[in-house]
Amino acid sequence: MASASHNTAHIEEMEALAQQSRTKLISIKGSRTLGRIMTVCLIVFIIILLLPWRQTIPGRGTVTALRPEDRPQTVQNQIGGRIERWTVRDGQEVKKGDTILVISETSQSYFDPELPLRLKEQLEAKQNSEKAAVQKIDATEAQIKALTNGLRFQLSAAENKVRQAENYVKMDSADLVAVTNYYETSKARLARYEKGFKDGLFSLTDIETRRLKLQEDRAKVVGQQNKLNNSTQALLNARIDLDNIRAKYQETLAKTQSDLSSALSSRASVRGEIAKLRNDIANIDVRRGHYIVRAPQDGYVVKTLKAGIGENIKDGESVVTLQPLHPQVAAELYVNAMDVPLILDTSDVRLQFEGWPSVQFSGWPSVAVGTFAGKVWAIDRVSSNGGKYRVLIRPANPVPTKDEPWPIQLRQGSGVYGRIILRSVPVWYEIWRQLNGFPPSLEKEPKDNETAAEKSK
Repeated sequence: MASASHNTAHIEEMEALAQQSRTKLISIKGSRTLGRIMTVCLIVFIIILLLPWRQTIPGRGTVTALRPEDRPQTVQNQIGGRIERWTVRDGQEVKKGDTILVISETSQSYFDPELPLRLKEQLEAKQNSEKAAVQKIDATEAQIKALTNGLRFQLSAAENKVRQAENYVKMDSADLVAVTNYYETSKARLARYEKGFKDGLFSLTDIETRRLKLQEDRAKVVGQQNKLNNSTQALLNARIDLDNIRAKYQETLAKTQSDLSSALSSRASVRGEIAKLRNDIANIDVRRGHYIVRAPQDGYVVKTLKAGIGENIKDGESVVTLQPLHPQVAAELYVNAMDVPLILDTSDVRLQFEGWPSVQFSGWPSVAVGTFAGKVWAIDRVSSNGGKYRVLIRPANPVPTKDEPWPIQLRQGSGVYGRIILRSVPVWYEIWRQLNGFPPSLEKEPKDNETAAEKSK
C-alpha cells in the first residue's frame, strides 16, 4: 500500500512539472507572434503613408437651378382688385397661360362697364374738334395769302403814285429853274433899258413895257414855286399813304397770324387730348386683360400666398409661388475663403444629396458609392454671409461611365454635401498638411504638366 501511494505522488509531481514546461513554451511563442504582428502593422502603416491621397475641398449647400428662370418664383397681379375665383390648388401642375386667379375691379374710376364706349365717344368729339381746328388753319392761311396778294397790288399802286409825285416834283423844279432864269434875264434887260433911257436911246414906253414884262416873269416864278410846293406836298402824301398801307397790312397780318397760331395751338391741344384718350382706351383694354392672373411658364403651384374669396389685394402683390416644370438643377456649395483660389473652372466635384444613401471616402473619390459627378460652373466674386464663397456646380456632361445622372427627383432647397477634387498627394503629406493647417496644394501633378506640355507642342 505504501509503495502504491508513493508511485501516485511521483506521477502527480511529474504531471505538474510537465504543465509548467508547457506554460513556458506557450509564453515564448506568443511574444514572437506579437512581434510579427507589430512588424506587419508597421509595414502596412508605411505602405498606407505612401499611398496616393486625393486632396479635396469640402463644402455644404443646397440644390438650386442653373438658370434664374428655373428657380422658384412668385407670381404677382398687375392691378389691385378683389379675389373672385381660384382655379388652382397647392401642388397642381399648370401650363404657361393657364388661369391662376380671377379678380374684379375695386377702383371707382373703372366701375362703369361702358367705359370704353364712353371714351370712344369722347375720342370722336375730339377728332371733330381737330377737324374744325384744321379747317380754321386752312382758312387763316388762305386769308394770309389773300392779304399778301392784296398788299402787293396796293403797294404797287402806292409806289406808282410816289414815283409819279416824284416826277412831278422834278418837272416843277425844272420849270422853276427855267422861269427863274427867264426872270433874271428880264431883270438884266430892264436894267439895260433904263440905262439906255437915261442916254436917250429908248423911250418911256419901252421902259414901261419892260417893267410890265418883269412883273409878269416875277408872277410866273411865284406861281411855279407854288406849283413845286404842291408837287412836293403830293409826294409826301403819297409816301404817307404807302406807309399807311404797309402799317395796315402789318397790323392785319399780325392779327391773322395770331389767329393762325391760336388755331395751331388748339389743334396741338386737341391732338394731345386725342392721344391721351387713345392711351386711356388702350390702358382699359390692357387692364381688363389683367383681371385674370395667368401662369408665366410651365410649372407647379408650390403655395398660394393669398386665401379666400372677396379679399382685396394690392397691385404688384404676390399671390402664388411657382416652381418651373423642368429646371436645370445645380448645386451651390459654400467653401472657405482660403480654398477659393485653388478652385478651377474645370475642377471635378463629387456630390452627396440628402435622401440618397452614399459612402464617400475623402481621399479616394474613385471608390465612393452613391455619389454623383459634377463640374464647377461659377464662383462668386464676393463672399456670402459667414465669409464663405458660393460655388455653383452643374451636372457633369458627359456623365462618366461609372456614374449615373443626377436623380430626377431632386428638389430645390434640399441639402447637398460635396467635395471639389484637387491633385493627388501621399497620405503622409496630407496628414502633415492637416496637422499644420496648410491649404491644399496648388501645384499640378507631373502627369498633368506633361500632358499640358504635349498639347502645347
